[in-house]
Amino acid sequence: MGGERKGSGIGFFQRYLSVWVLLCMTAGVLLGRFLPEVPRFFDRFEYANVSIPVAILIWLMIYPMMIKVDFNSIKNVGRNPKGLYVTWVVNWLIKPFTMYALALFFFFTVFRSLIAPGLATQYLAGAVLLGAAPCTAMVFVWSHLTDGDPAYTVVQVATNDLIILAAFVPIVKFLLGISNVQVPWDTLFLSVVLFVVIPLTGGMLTRLWVVRSRGEGYFENVFVHKFDDVTSVGLLLTLVLLFSFQGETILGNPLHILLIAIPLTIQTFLIFAIAYLACWFLKLPFNVAAPAGMIGASNFFELAVAVAIALFGADSPAALATTVGVLTEVPVMLMLVRIANGTKELFPSAAPEKSHPPSGRE
Repeated sequence: MGGERKGSGIGFFQRYLSVWVLLCMTAGVLLGRFLPEVPRFFDRFEYANVSIPVAILIWLMIYPMMIKVDFNSIKNVGRNPKGLYVTWVVNWLIKPFTMYALALFFFFTVFRSLIAPGLATQYLAGAVLLGAAPCTAMVFVWSHLTDGDPAYTVVQVATNDLIILAAFVPIVKFLLGISNVQVPWDTLFLSVVLFVVIPLTGGMLTRLWVVRSRGEGYFENVFVHKFDDVTSVGLLLTLVLLFSFQGETILGNPLHILLIAIPLTIQTFLIFAIAYLACWFLKLPFNVAAPAGMIGASNFFELAVAVAIALFGADSPAALATTVGVLTEVPVMLMLVRIANGTKELFPSAAPEKSHPPSGRE
């Protein structure tokens, strides 16, 4: 075999990822509480409401998936567009409205005795901003953890970004009755470039160079497995940083953070279930169904937080609600990853990849 090997498929950190996530969340909060100068230092490196250190860590998370993207596979996605239809319908015709309904019900009815009406209105606004901004970057991580089709995921994210340009403002205006929604276009465009264009270009150039220099066999069986733990490490470091930024917020508002998290968590499970079951009903393969469920369930929190700050202020309850979306996303999405991987057998297998000549085998 000349040194070729198959990777185990599960890296060291992935084996106990839930434990590592809990430890890193706790470490981040403690860091923000007892060493606040550390998050303050990293928080200085921000442009257009996007944290550059977080962007670098997100590159670490999504690069291993981007190197698996075959440009020919992207061109072939249009031959089976059902997964894209599910993504579009769930993200834009269902998700914003279920988020509005759940937030309205919990903040104004269930938690009426715990949240004043003015606060409830602001929390509702923050929740709606999250619901109208489906995921751009982190979905690559969830897709990677479920062995999702890289090409399909890229197309799902890219088309989602195009729809955001046209649909985000009208949906927010309709649901909240806010006539002066200020979208920070620099945040939106910078996020697309940082989290889609740059890593996709880098990954595809890496793939092209390795295949040409070492062969397809080396790339598939050796090179990609060098990055088995990179996504998990990037995710864990991101958690430490994000939770250090929000350490004081978490410790200062524990009850309201919990109350806000309840409808956000229910919404996440609901949207995943709708998209995932739709893919099952349509008999789509698992490597398409899992990313389709994940992209709607997770949120483009950079955009939601930025718009909340622009509309209501950095210290507003609406901005706090969008921040809670950041805090709840990772642990909840990891639960959905486990659910997806545990139900993989319910879906048909993906069509086999075309065979490649064994040139360049090591």
